[in-house]
Amino acid sequence: MPNWTARFASAGRGIARASAALATFLFVTTACALAQPAGEAGGEASLKVPDLSTVSFLGMNGHNLLLIGIAFCVFGLLFGMAIYMRLKNLPVHRAMLDISELIYETCKTYLVTQGKFLMLLWAFIAVVIVMYFGWLAPVPGKPISTTLPIILVFSIIGMAGSYGVAWFGIRVNTFANSRTAFASLPGKPYPVYQIPLEAGMSIGMMLISVELLMMLIILLFIPGDYSGPCFIGFASCESRAVFSPRLRTSARI
Repeated sequence: MPNWTARFASAGRGIARASAALATFLFVTTACALAQPAGEAGGEASLKVPDLSTVSFLGMNGHNLLLIGIAFCVFGLLFGMAIYMRLKNLPVHRAMLDISELIYETCKTYLVTQGKFLMLLWAFIAVVIVMYFGWLAPVPGKPISTTLPIILVFSIIGMAGSYGVAWFGIRVNTFANSRTAFASLPGKPYPVYQIPLEAGMSIGMMLISVELLMMLIILLFIPGDYSGPCFIGFASCESRAVFSPRLRTSARI
């Protein structure tokens, strides 16, 4: 009974702190929005992306140039997956493999718990987004029924992208550890350096490619009038996910 009491008390304190932080943020956001002169939006939300097809570089307009960037993002994803498969197919001792898989099963429990926390966190962020872009500072000249769902979708995409890369990174790190341990048995230093380096390359390429792809989609396919708010929704949730699971992917468990 004391353990359950302590857990409920701890959960209650956590909810109270989160509620207080949300209330403070809403108060500050409301005050700042009401303090602005009517019709004058400020900050990143007021940024409008110009028509990229009206500018050119080396004989190619901006829209087509960024479309090439999508191809590079896809190449980066394929590169990361190719390294992943290469590392996975490296030789490993059965006992070392069993240990790394046991560690991964423990990490999956952690990741599932973090996923539940991120869903709760997104609900708080979604309330702020709805309050700000639905009531305090809606996109001028655009219906809220169109802009608000798109901003919320990109906030989900930002958080899900970071969470997915975190899961991928922990998967790579756990089985790269066993391959590195097996490669160290002959006493040669190069494989011990090469395998962790390639694991980091795989995670880095996946991370950069996923996030750059999402940003290019906003730039290319979202109207410039509310691409700024979409960037805010995407970046705010993506950065929240950064500070939960992904930081652990850099550690060799």
